[in-house]
Amino acid sequence: MSMKVAVIGAGGRMGSEAVRAVDAAPDMELVAQLRRADPLGMILDAGATHVVDLSVPDATENNVRFAVEHGLHAVVGTTGWSQEKLDSLRALLSDAPEVGVLIAPNFALGSVLASAFAATASRYFESVEIVELHHPDKVDAPSGTAARTAELIASNRRAAGVPDSPDATQSDPLGARGALVDGVRVHSVRLRGLVAHQETLLGGPGEQLTIRHDSFDRASFMPGVLLGVRQVAANPGLTHGLDGYLELGL
Repeated sequence: MSMKVAVIGAGGRMGSEAVRAVDAAPDMELVAQLRRADPLGMILDAGATHVVDLSVPDATENNVRFAVEHGLHAVVGTTGWSQEKLDSLRALLSDAPEVGVLIAPNFALGSVLASAFAATASRYFESVEIVELHHPDKVDAPSGTAARTAELIASNRRAAGVPDSPDATQSDPLGARGALVDGVRVHSVRLRGLVAHQETLLGGPGEQLTIRHDSFDRASFMPGVLLGVRQVAANPGLTHGLDGYLELGL
């Protein structure tokens, strides 16, 4: 039995890629494509069982709450999910125990693996920093992927008793040292010609390890989107990060 999928944000670059991917998947049926002005009721009229939300930060929370309230599983790639919003969604899901929601900062499988490798490696290095590089049309910084990587790194280092990276900086009036995310420095680059790229720099006495992932085309995100759609119903409640479906031990 095929999954009946509605894509919200179908007019965007990621959304249009998702429309093509879902439409081509043999175990899925694309039943609705929603653009910015389309009413969410179209999802119910189409008989969808799954929702893929690739809309905009201002709309995503309302879109996902609508899905959960109507018993639909949701796979979400839209940014804008603060801890407060995640907690509110968890509370809503407690009243819908059979519904699954996946919120993934990145759907590229290579990127998810790179973040997991970096988190594991960070236990063994004194210093770690993240550089994320994206196209100049990206509206948020640092990227959700970089923030998620920093959180994973920080959690692994705390568990291993590794202190924060050494840094003797005392004056940085222009913010040259980048953002501090859970104790990890993150630097954002916005440059024409890029799509989505990230490297984690790990340093110890006499050596450096760089773990880098590059997405050259948004098609790289689609295997992860389809994986999410296929797995979300089997994972009720909220899963934050595609690594939750990959058995990576994070």
